[in-house]
Amino acid sequence: MSAKRVDLLIVGAGPAGLAAALEAKRHGLAPLVIDENALPGGQIYRSVSRSPLADPGVLGADYLRGRTLVDAFCAQDIAYWPQTLAWQIGADRRVCVTRQSPGGGTLQIEAGAIVLATGAQERPFPIPGWTLPGVMGVGAAQTLLKASALVPQAPAVLAGCGPLLYLFAWQLINAGVPVRAILDTAEASGRREALRHVGGALRAPSYLMKGFRLLRAIRAAGVEHVKQVRALRVVGQTRAEAVEYVVDGRTSRIDTEMVLLHQGVIPNTQVTRSIGCEHVWDEAQLCWRARTDAWGETNLPGIFVAGDGAGIAGALAAEPSGRLAALQAATRLGKLDATQRDSRALTLRRELRAHTAIRPFLDALYRPAEAFRAPADDSTIVCRCEEVTAGDVRKMAALGCVGPNQTKSFSRCGMGPCQGRLCGQTVAELLAQAQGCAVPEVGYYRIRPPIKPVTLGELANAVETPAFQSERAGFPK
Repeated sequence: MSAKRVDLLIVGAGPAGLAAALEAKRHGLAPLVIDENALPGGQIYRSVSRSPLADPGVLGADYLRGRTLVDAFCAQDIAYWPQTLAWQIGADRRVCVTRQSPGGGTLQIEAGAIVLATGAQERPFPIPGWTLPGVMGVGAAQTLLKASALVPQAPAVLAGCGPLLYLFAWQLINAGVPVRAILDTAEASGRREALRHVGGALRAPSYLMKGFRLLRAIRAAGVEHVKQVRALRVVGQTRAEAVEYVVDGRTSRIDTEMVLLHQGVIPNTQVTRSIGCEHVWDEAQLCWRARTDAWGETNLPGIFVAGDGAGIAGALAAEPSGRLAALQAATRLGKLDATQRDSRALTLRRELRAHTAIRPFLDALYRPAEAFRAPADDSTIVCRCEEVTAGDVRKMAALGCVGPNQTKSFSRCGMGPCQGRLCGQTVAELLAQAQGCAVPEVGYYRIRPPIKPVTLGELANAVETPAFQSERAGFPK
């Protein structure tokens, strides 16, 4: 299998990846953007250029804003490979990818620099009954709405915490879909802690006003809104039948066949861990993230992380983040000198600060409760692929299991199709709790390629020196 050489490889076509590509093109680089999805936009702007919704405006102005970015990207002659999976990336910037179409097959790319714009994933929310049919993540439900115009057929209960919980409730209401209730699991202590960061929040008034408008619309729609929810569980035999929860010591029940769970998002670190990038524990956001410098460059020269993959900051912050990474990549590859880079970076850094000023406020306000990160109920499944429970993990800890990697030997925990994506965070927190230590002392799974499943047929179908096409955003005419 021969290798294709590119100046800059960008993995991910969300706001950070698209912005990085545009900035790289501006400074004389020839970037290649690859993405697993069929259309550019990432999760936040999914299908914005070809929405199946009769009125995409129901998703809000922030979503429609993505069309400007996608159109700007498509207007440039930038090589773009949709439906392309990067399943192995080395520290030497050699990348193995598999393309679905056109000209499908497996090939290797050698890149002068790499920008990883792989975004975020929903934080695990393991509660009793979360594996029942009728229960899914808010992010997954939002994907179905954006990509396929699919909505819940019965009034749903949205439970958890975080801005997306309220945004999606508002989007459902706009789409004419009734919402049964919102059960907010954020603790009162988070509200008190958030007050310490009001100064930063006031520097981002547009974010505050957006939040107030969402809450006002939800209230006007008559949606039941319950705060400080504890002991949340989904009840049912073969599928979701109801949710039960406790507020102020009193147990309540809501009958429903659809429960949407969410307690924030965390960086997707599977790729950076597989490469060998250093990671740090972010106590404010309760998650791991790749260690990066002011340009988004990791400890591995020429490998950058942009957008939410480097720490949760949102779609608007992802764009300047991607552009800064592209600037440094262009400098490393000899297209810019440091003076030109720094001059351009001044505006981008101001923009980035404006969008991140509110993060400490939001991180404190919507900090997930420990009870929903490390479930006390031993029967709660934490590794859905291998059906490992919280009690199983605690038993492993009692037997001397000190880290997530050892759980694989004890139980195959983290060895299923998701490769630990949906259990790694929970397993680490359970082990840390059992051992009475901090999560950074416990560590995380050792991630090895392939990052996602690849078939033997795909590996056998190696492509020799494929023609390098721009395929202009993959839009057939």
